[in-house]
Amino acid sequence: MPAEVSFVFLLIAAMLALFAGLVKGITGFAMPMILISGMGSFLSPETALAGLILPTLVTNVWQAVRQGISAAWASVQVHWRYLVIALVCLVISAQFVSRIPASALFLVLGVPVTLFAILQLVGWRPRVDPDRKRAAELGVGAFAGTLGGLSGVWGPPTVLYLTALNVPKVEHVRIQGVVYGAGSVALALAHLNSGILDTQGLKFSALLIVPAIIGMTLGFAIQDRLDQEKFRWAILIVLAVAGLNLIRRGLF
Repeated sequence: MPAEVSFVFLLIAAMLALFAGLVKGITGFAMPMILISGMGSFLSPETALAGLILPTLVTNVWQAVRQGISAAWASVQVHWRYLVIALVCLVISAQFVSRIPASALFLVLGVPVTLFAILQLVGWRPRVDPDRKRAAELGVGAFAGTLGGLSGVWGPPTVLYLTALNVPKVEHVRIQGVVYGAGSVALALAHLNSGILDTQGLKFSALLIVPAIIGMTLGFAIQDRLDQEKFRWAILIVLAVAGLNLIRRGLF
């Protein structure tokens, strides 16, 4: 285990993983944001980033194949451009994780996410025109992948993109799982190479898998009871809270 991870810190990290799994089960995202912001309050950014990789990977794969492998493959065929550009940018940007101030990244992500979520909560309904879908998926995919490699957080841009497309609830969550699952594999491989995910980091990250799965199981049970509009509101509220927390981290 990393030297800074005491027994008390490990228990706190496990509780954060449980809560992050619950939120992810309900909305389909937010686990990396909750873990990186929560654990980053008492652990180094490198250790927090290492800790979130394996529970995020396992829960993303589960989320992607919950309706079956064929359904997941169908989502890949529809959104393959977004997936490819996000993965390429993630792998490249992960190699620069120690060279760019984390505060700048949190602000760059937190401000637009918060504004977008609040505007939608008060009634704004953005839409992506079919003839502009390719440009949107390439642009947002590049942005999401770059932020994912640098900070371990790539959910908000993807959620914003799918929300603008007005994707139905079940497909929305499945596509998130496919995108995040592929991104999680790329992130793990990239940080095995960067040194963030060393032997100690792997052990710490592995211990957080079980509480994350327990939380996600509870979250799925809640999500199944939500209709499309309640699901949309849950997503926007989580986005707003997450965005405000990212701004807080960027400023302080």
